[in-house]
Amino acid sequence: MAVVTDTSTGTPPTTGPTTAADTGPASDRIVAGLRRQILSGELPPGSRIVQEDLAREFNASRLPVRDALRRLEAEGLVRLVANTGAWVESLSVHECTEAYLIRERLEPLLLSLSTPHLSDDDVAHLEDLAVRMRGADLEAFLRLDREFHLLSYAGATAPMTEEIVRRLWNSTQPYRRAYAVLVGVADSPATHAEHTLLVEALRRRDAQDAAHVLELHIRRTRVELARHPDVFDTD
Repeated sequence: MAVVTDTSTGTPPTTGPTTAADTGPASDRIVAGLRRQILSGELPPGSRIVQEDLAREFNASRLPVRDALRRLEAEGLVRLVANTGAWVESLSVHECTEAYLIRERLEPLLLSLSTPHLSDDDVAHLEDLAVRMRGADLEAFLRLDREFHLLSYAGATAPMTEEIVRRLWNSTQPYRRAYAVLVGVADSPATHAEHTLLVEALRRRDAQDAAHVLELHIRRTRVELARHPDVFDTD
């Protein structure tokens, strides 16, 4: 499968062996480009990623390509199979359910750690995001929703938990997208009401209430996803 690149970040083709100095920028370009394509749904779950195609599309040698794929694997976006190749991460309905069960436990914890340290500006920004999500189209909703939740965790100083949560967000993103299309999440009154309740709890710095709302918010999505196993059909 050909990989679409962001031509605004193109660099001249590599003409010789890649050195440590030029691996970083090329690797960063590949990571940013592939991450964008996967999270936007341009590359669906289970898509084969051919290293030679990546090297050609991003005008890079194989070394930064391999480094980029390893980094994206750590982010939960790519699956590498030894001596076989690389694919966009895909989950079965059971794996996705497990991921959501973990999120139900970890994200309320992360939010409770973050709540006391969020600034008034942070809360105001969260409120603005919640308002902008109302009436947004699907793509805008998904982008704003991700920004909303990850910002709500910004006050926590728990890098290990944050890394796990971000990885789970990445690996489940395609299924949230398919589910959102199927049930019209962007227009869901329940979803917007829960975002509003979260903002109100955070404004009060009520970590317990915020964590409770978030747990129910994640659980509702898990239950609904389990009712639609067709969103996991990547054929």
